[in-house]
Amino acid sequence: MIIFHNPQHHLHDGRQEMFRGRLVPCHENPSRLDYVLNELQRRPVGPLRQPGEPDLAPLHRVHSAPYLDFLARAWDDWVALNPANAELDILPSIWPVRGFRHEAPSTNFTARLGRFSFDSGSPITAGTWTAALAGARCAIDAALAVSGPAPESRAAMALTRPPGHHAGPDFFGGYCFINNAAVAAQTLRDAGARRVAVLDIDYHHGNGTQTIFYERGDVLTVSVHGDPRTEYPFYLGYADETGEGEGRGCNLNLPLPTGSDFATWRAALQQGLDAIARFGAEALVVSLGVDTFEGDPISQFKLASADYLQVGATLAGAGLPTVFVMEGGYAVAEVGINVVNVLQGFAG
Repeated sequence: MIIFHNPQHHLHDGRQEMFRGRLVPCHENPSRLDYVLNELQRRPVGPLRQPGEPDLAPLHRVHSAPYLDFLARAWDDWVALNPANAELDILPSIWPVRGFRHEAPSTNFTARLGRFSFDSGSPITAGTWTAALAGARCAIDAALAVSGPAPESRAAMALTRPPGHHAGPDFFGGYCFINNAAVAAQTLRDAGARRVAVLDIDYHHGNGTQTIFYERGDVLTVSVHGDPRTEYPFYLGYADETGEGEGRGCNLNLPLPTGSDFATWRAALQQGLDAIARFGAEALVVSLGVDTFEGDPISQFKLASADYLQVGATLAGAGLPTVFVMEGGYAVAEVGINVVNVLQGFAG
């Protein structure tokens, strides 16, 4: 397995987020990836590489041009308002919800920020765009490594942060700015895979991934996650969301109740893999969140560290070229152990 790691991930380092009614230190922070890299030094599963300079066309196929332009310029626009803003993170405070025009032509920075976001827990910092763009390059390179008639590897990983699966075609939130799983899936399609599956095993529903592919029939999206009646992101992730238009039947949500144990979770995982097999996917992208861990501070499933070895082995059983993309996991000290257990289980 080739692991493309993001050497610029630390440039995205938010000071605080809004969490349960107060500003708190960010749960999503650079130490998450550092723990994974440290564990990979202790238990290597394959070569570590930095991303190159791949063609970014897949990025522009899954995200809108106005959205990407906003992200690229957001920090400069923020500081231009007031030089003192350089000492602050950018957090949205107003949104065009029901009854408002979602594409109103406002030039006000706060209004544009709200247009492209959906929560107040995802700070933009001076290095957010640089870190997120490097993550997209990791996703593209990982997908290319498993593609073509003579792939370099049967599996690869985009080991990056900020994560991506909550980012939609034109919005950020849930700590996510660029949807790396969607970028990887699009890269696989562009490289010749006729049908691709994205399997999201983060505790939280991958609402951004679902939205990007909801009307497409060439990418099946499957998500095993906490029940959105009680769990973030609340407004998507229900079992009756199955796709629209050409994508009808190409979205499968498998929400599980709070406190679900590994046996319950693994049964849902197998249900998702069975759907992927019926779909005839030629390649697989795994949105790998390990916030399903029993010690995670913001999640409610009961997987133990040893269970992730079985998770990896089960995913390998699909027999598909596979790209892993790093998503959530906030029990920081155990993140490295749990991620590497998945990779080792996959490798056999």
